[in-house]
Amino acid sequence: MIRSEGTTAKVNVSPRTATGTAVRWYAASVFPGKEELAERHLRMQGFDPFVPRCEKTTRHARRIETRPAAYFPGYMFIALDVALQRWRSVNGTFGVRSLIMQGERPLPVPSGLVERFIALTGRDGLLDFRGGLIAGASVRILSGPFAEMIGCLDRLDPAGRARVLVAIMNGEIPVDLDSRELVAIA
Repeated sequence: MIRSEGTTAKVNVSPRTATGTAVRWYAASVFPGKEELAERHLRMQGFDPFVPRCEKTTRHARRIETRPAAYFPGYMFIALDVALQRWRSVNGTFGVRSLIMQGERPLPVPSGLVERFIALTGRDGLLDFRGGLIAGASVRILSGPFAEMIGCLDRLDPAGRARVLVAIMNGEIPVDLDSRELVAIA
C-alpha cells in the first residue's frame, strides 16, 4: 500500500482474490486533466486505480509553479479481476473515457510494469527514477565510451539526466549521461 500526503495516491494491490483468480492491471483512457477526478470516483466504486505522477513546472504571467501531474497524461491504471468484478462500470465513471480494449475484453498491461512504477513511487506520491543516486556520491558508469570509469555525481535533474565529474588527465571532466547508465558505489 502506498500513501502520500499531498496527493490521493493510495494503492492496495492484492495479487489474488479469494477464489484464486489473478488480479491484473489494465490501462484506462481518461479525459485530459481529469485523472484525479476519475481516481476519486473509481475508489468510491471499490476499484484500485493508480496514476503515476511526476512534478511538472509551468510558467504563466511571470509566475513559475511546480505541481504534481500525471506522468502519462490522459491515462491511468486500474487493478481488476475481469472474471469477478463489474469492469464495464469503469467506462461510465466520471473522468474516464474507456478501458483500453482488445475486442470485447480489456487489454491487460504487461505483468510487472505497473508494479515497477509503484516501487519507484516515493512517499510524496511522485515517481523517483534516481535509484538511490544523490549529488556528491561516487558512481560507476555502466556503458558508453566512459564505461567502467568511476566519477563523482555532480547533479541529477528530474528528467533523468546526470552530470558526472570523471578524473581524466590530471583534471575533472564533466560528462553528461542518462542516469540509467550509472550505479552508486559504496
